[in-house]
Amino acid sequence: MGGELIKVGQLEIRYLVDGAEKGGLGVFEMTVPAGAIVPPPHSHTGNEECVYVLDGTLRYSVDGVSRDLEPGDWMSTPRGSTHHFINKSNAAVRALVIMTPDIGPQYFHDVGAVVNAGGPPDRARLAQVMAQYGLFRRGRQHRQTLRTLLQVSPRW
Repeated sequence: MGGELIKVGQLEIRYLVDGAEKGGLGVFEMTVPAGAIVPPPHSHTGNEECVYVLDGTLRYSVDGVSRDLEPGDWMSTPRGSTHHFINKSNAAVRALVIMTPDIGPQYFHDVGAVVNAGGPPDRARLAQVMAQYGLFRRGRQHRQTLRTLLQVSPRW
């Protein structure tokens, strides 16, 4: 598949359709490494999202409802819903993510600049970058998720 590979810690994003400039549909392929517990629970104020699993098993949670998605399974995230995902398996997961309207690859470049800077991510800066694109961390478990993330995988 074409598109530039963007690394955000251990996550890999390959944009296939960039709809950000015109506020249209965006599509990217995402590879989630084994054991990844990222991103933290968050919501999008202006975007809907759909995740379609290509390879592996991804635990995807939306507003407290979790499902283990296998190849061919999908789950949608309505605008404003709190969601996150975990790869509890020993193998990488590949999924297509469809977002409308799209936030674009620049979001992942900007988040990657914070996460890939070395050492634990600057949480305040990460929250600031997310907010610029209408994403906000959510949930009571956010702090525990970040602690677990930093213990399990020091880089997002």
